[in-house]
Amino acid sequence: MTFSSNFRQFEYFSWPNAAEIAKTEGSTLVWPFGALEQHGPHLPLATDSFFAEQILKEVFKKLPESFPIWMLPTQSLGFSPEHSSFPGTISLPANLLLQLVMEVGSQISAMGFKRLLFFNAHGGQIGLLQAAARELKMRCPSMSVLPCFLWSGVPSLQKLISSDEQKEDLHAGFVETSLMLSLAPELVGSERPKDGEHSSLESDSTPPKGWSLEGAAPCSWLTNEISVTGVIGDSGKANTLLGEQIRGELVDRWVYLFSSLMESDWPPVGPC
Repeated sequence: MTFSSNFRQFEYFSWPNAAEIAKTEGSTLVWPFGALEQHGPHLPLATDSFFAEQILKEVFKKLPESFPIWMLPTQSLGFSPEHSSFPGTISLPANLLLQLVMEVGSQISAMGFKRLLFFNAHGGQIGLLQAAARELKMRCPSMSVLPCFLWSGVPSLQKLISSDEQKEDLHAGFVETSLMLSLAPELVGSERPKDGEHSSLESDSTPPKGWSLEGAAPCSWLTNEISVTGVIGDSGKANTLLGEQIRGELVDRWVYLFSSLMESDWPPVGPC
């Protein structure tokens, strides 16, 4: 069976089509996850959702038409309590997002789909979606569940963004601003704050040696404790060329990862 690369969105199928594709060998649904949260004074609230959806669409265009893989509607409301002190942020409670994943995932499994992949672009809900994936797998053992993060598993980004920059540029900084300049420059405002560990807040926001906001020895932080503008990083370093390079690396890596997955029968599924 051949599936048009221009018709990968699940919601546009009829119910007989949905029934047919669900029963296809290796049938896979990809569920983009984002958030509706502040991204500084210069990026839209939907930044994470926009990245997940747009990068995924570019990836799908490069996949062979024979791959039985489709895209669910983007889940644009996420778990963002760390940004709740900034207007515009709408955050779902953790238990509600977990329940949503369980309910939707159970119905997808009942249709007969073999894999459900979370394509998440919001760092604040990585752990939550990993836990949700484990719970869903327990409920639906016949379906593989893969909780992925847009920015993870892309080693080639290290040649564009140093390890020190990765530690400091956590939210609405030069990486996300550059990518948005590449994808939709009309959505990027003119302000370019440098904030976070460089904050103008009175308290010292620099972590002690061995500790960091993210990483091997992290802390649970709230944005307003370390940033005045909502930016954690240096958005002033952003540029369109870097954004194009980041975009290319993300798309190429996920094309590779999806292709290798679809050409396999992994992950193994145990007895139901």
